[in-house]
Amino acid sequence: MTNSENESTPAKPLRLWPGVALVVLQWVAWLGVPRLLPDAAMYGVLAGLAAGPAVLAWWAFASRAPRVERWGAAVLMILALAATRPFLHESVAEGNMGFQFYLYAIPVLSLAFVVWAVAARGLPAGPRRAAMVATILLACGAWTLVRSKGLTGDGFPEFAWRWSQTAEERLLAQAGGEPAALPRAAARAEPDWPGFRGPGRAGVIPGVRLATDWSESPPVELWRRPLGPGVSSFAVGGGLLYTQEQRGDDELVACYDAATGEPVWSHRDAARFEDS
Repeated sequence: MTNSENESTPAKPLRLWPGVALVVLQWVAWLGVPRLLPDAAMYGVLAGLAAGPAVLAWWAFASRAPRVERWGAAVLMILALAATRPFLHESVAEGNMGFQFYLYAIPVLSLAFVVWAVAARGLPAGPRRAAMVATILLACGAWTLVRSKGLTGDGFPEFAWRWSQTAEERLLAQAGGEPAALPRAAARAEPDWPGFRGPGRAGVIPGVRLATDWSESPPVELWRRPLGPGVSSFAVGGGLLYTQEQRGDDELVACYDAATGEPVWSHRDAARFEDS
C-alpha cells in the first residue's frame, strides 16, 4: 500500500526561482556594474563569473530536477567548456591572460541554461533532455565562431566573426597612408603630454580648462584615420602625436600631425606583440 501511494504521488515541480534570480543578478553585475560604476568594473566581472558555480549548485542541489538531469547537466557543462577551449580563436583563448573565454562564456551559458529550464519544464523527458544537451553545446560551441577585436575605450570587449577581416588586415591592404621613414632629428620642443597619463603620470594638464558641459559645447571630431592595433598611450608635443602600432610582423613608432592626422614619420622594428 505504501509503495503504491509513493508511486502515485506526483513529482514536485521544478524550483526555478533561485536560478532565475541568480541569472538576473549575474547579468546586472556583469553588464550593469561596469557601466554604472566604472571604478567597480572588475568586481562586476568577477561577480558575473562567480554566479556560474552558484547556478550550477542550484541546479544540482535545489532545483528538484530528476537526478540524471541534475548531475548530467553539471558534468556536461564542465566538459563542454573544457572541450571548446582548444577550438577557440587564439584571441579569445589567450585574451585576459587566458581567462577571456570563461569570463564571457560562463554568464552566457548560465543564461541559456536557465532559459532552457524554464521553457522545457513541461516537455517529456526525452525531448527535454535532448534540448538540454543542445543548449549547453550551442552556448559553448558558438564561441568557436568569433574572435576578439580587443577592448573599447571604456574597457568593454568587442567581438567579430572569426572569418571576417581584421581592421589591421584592412589597413595593410590599403595603398599608401603609412608614415614615412624617420627623418633627420629636429629641434626638441617641450611636450604637451609626454606619455602615459601625462606630466608626472598624474592624468592632469596644468593651466588648461576643459568645457565639460557637452550639451552647450560638445566635442568636435577634427579627423579620423585607421591605425594599426596597439596598447600604448599617445604622447603630444609641438603639434605632433606619437604612438606605437602593429602592422603585420612589424611594430611601428609613428608620428602624426595633430591638426590633420596626416602621417609625418615612423620607425619600424621586426616584432609582433599579441595582447593577452
